[in-house]
Amino acid sequence: MTTDAPCPFCFPEPSKIILSNEHALAFLDGFPVTPGHSLIVPRRHIVSFFEATAEEQAALFDLVAQMRQLLVAERQPDGFNIGVNDGAAAGQTVMHLHVHLIPRYAGDTEDPRGGVRWIMPEKAPYWKKQLNRG
Repeated sequence: MTTDAPCPFCFPEPSKIILSNEHALAFLDGFPVTPGHSLIVPRRHIVSFFEATAEEQAALFDLVAQMRQLLVAERQPDGFNIGVNDGAAAGQTVMHLHVHLIPRYAGDTEDPRGGVRWIMPEKAPYWKKQLNRG
């Protein structure tokens, strides 16, 4: 995907930044799937999680943990999904590494079982296949 638009994660509006450290920033997702859906991004413009140094990876997940604490205090979610879409084939649309921290709330979907497995809907309900084996 070629674009002349500036990277939206390289210079987020300072007032939107909730947490930061030497290597990463955390802010709310502009298109949240649940209330409190947050993004944690490296300060350095890199596309893939696998391009991040060990120090950057640690900084990202330090902010994931801190953001989780804030969300628990402010919104009392019942669970979380944590995800990274790494590459276009995995659904990445903004080519700047970002970690999704998605608070989950009881009843926010009819059946949350399978969580991130729903990226492949036909394979998500693996428990149904296990029941049919016998």
